[in-house]
Amino acid sequence: MSSIGNIVKISGPLVVAEGMRDANMFDVVRVSDRRLIGEIIEMHGDRASIQVYEETAGLGTGQSVESTGEPMSAELGPGLIGSIYDGIQRPLDDIRKVCGNNLARGVEVPSLKRDKKWSFTPTVKAGDKVEEGDVFGTVPETDIVLHKVMVPSGVSGTVKSIKEGEFAVDEIVCVIETEKGDRELTMAQKWPVRRGRPYKKKLSPNMPLVTGQRVVDCLFPIAKGGVAAIPGPFGSGKTVTQHQLAKWAEADIIVYIGCGERGNEMTDVLNEFPELIDPKTGKSLMERTVLIANTSDMPVAAREASVYTGITIAEYYRDMGYSVALMADSTSRWAEALREMSGRLEEMPGDEGYPAYLGSRLAQFYERAGRVVSTGKEGREGALSVIGAVSPPGGDISEPVSQATLRIVKVFWGLDSNLAYQRHFPAINWLTSYSLYADSLAEWYNNNVSADWMNCRARFMQILHEEAELKEIVKLIGMDALSADDRLKMETARSIREDFLHQLAFHEIDTYTSLKKQLFMMKLILGFNDEAADAIKKGADIEAVAELPVREKIGRFKYVEEKNTDEEFGQIQTEISSELDLLLNKEED
Repeated sequence: MSSIGNIVKISGPLVVAEGMRDANMFDVVRVSDRRLIGEIIEMHGDRASIQVYEETAGLGTGQSVESTGEPMSAELGPGLIGSIYDGIQRPLDDIRKVCGNNLARGVEVPSLKRDKKWSFTPTVKAGDKVEEGDVFGTVPETDIVLHKVMVPSGVSGTVKSIKEGEFAVDEIVCVIETEKGDRELTMAQKWPVRRGRPYKKKLSPNMPLVTGQRVVDCLFPIAKGGVAAIPGPFGSGKTVTQHQLAKWAEADIIVYIGCGERGNEMTDVLNEFPELIDPKTGKSLMERTVLIANTSDMPVAAREASVYTGITIAEYYRDMGYSVALMADSTSRWAEALREMSGRLEEMPGDEGYPAYLGSRLAQFYERAGRVVSTGKEGREGALSVIGAVSPPGGDISEPVSQATLRIVKVFWGLDSNLAYQRHFPAINWLTSYSLYADSLAEWYNNNVSADWMNCRARFMQILHEEAELKEIVKLIGMDALSADDRLKMETARSIREDFLHQLAFHEIDTYTSLKKQLFMMKLILGFNDEAADAIKKGADIEAVAELPVREKIGRFKYVEEKNTDEEFGQIQTEISSELDLLLNKEED
């Protein structure tokens, strides 16, 4: 039911209208004759506070406000993959056709193209019984994504008729006979963005989301369906790290939300992703990616909607049985939009002016992640992993958004400006970061990679922590005062940092490392450490041990192609033993 009122107050993106008695909370409204898009965020009697997702300059009191009677919803169907949307799911390429390079206000374009025909193949026949979540047809959306068209929520019954052929998303392809009469289905459906999509069961996070990034997979893994945060100061590599995860993570679908980031960063994504070749399929990465671009020069209020739009699209593909990775860059900018609206509504502020409900809003967003069994008779298993960047001012993670995020997420990849200045990338600090999934993933790693994996990981963490303690001693009394064993620990820790944790995002081989190769790298570093420790006990000089030529080969192993790793691993292991034996024989002579 629509409701028409009049504007009585305008405060930036906040518009207050009277006469909206028939409207409901979170209804989408059209403001003034310019038809600006807004959403009701507060109701007092017939007075509605509206968050307008477009520039409100030029509006005046007395102008009309019309409620559509529907909540802010995402349109879901074939055509999402490869699209670039703004924060309220308007396709930017279609807007450009309508109004050129400058984004005009009040533009109305459908989220899914109505002029494109899709090849629809039914998976059920007339007379079959279906329930919500069942797949009744498929569409080859791209060369690598098969779009499963599902029965909408709340619909179940018997298939009366179903067609096969080429159809637009708004054409009727199936009629279902329900208790309330016939229901005509198209390939598209709508879903309110602020409400999580239903599922049958949530599964425990006991499978890792393999990313090919060594510091992540080895030290601080994230589970499929897990949640992670990447906080870090300006220039520490948040965006590049998220790009790396988007490119290489073992996910079928990527949803990338540029929420309030600079335009040039989104431009990098738009330029890079179509050219990047997906290593699993050999096709363009854009053929499994949805981009939501809400840059810092776009209306601030629309940032708030962008994360909900993105996660609703991600949940839709999760329900098809796909593994989806969602990148939100960054939730700090989203929180700024909340802070601005809270201030305009004259609410009681919390820490640093953020609203008191900041933590609960962040939790509502992150809790929509998970590995689930979807609705429907098939019970497809899908996963939605959420990785959110946080941009604390000055890199100070004691500020409210970082702290609220840390209370929710299970993985913390803390970026360090000192590491970034030293050109150590990814600049994830191994002393402050953590993963609460590591123990629950141990069984998977031991069964699927090697029984030594968790033991190697534990030794790496121990050596790195011991190095931090030894560095304090070195500062006081110098390196020469350390025992030979402690000197070896320092050398091994340097090898872990420089040869293993340091990874070049723009090197064609080093950009991605398989779990098998990661295990080989760990075993080479620890194998050298163990054999060198034995040699030192037998009287070898630590200086000579540290300068052995094989150490460079261990360091360069990360640049060995995957197909040659077995052979190279065996050769280096042999060289470690032979060089240390040679050194001991020299010492004895």
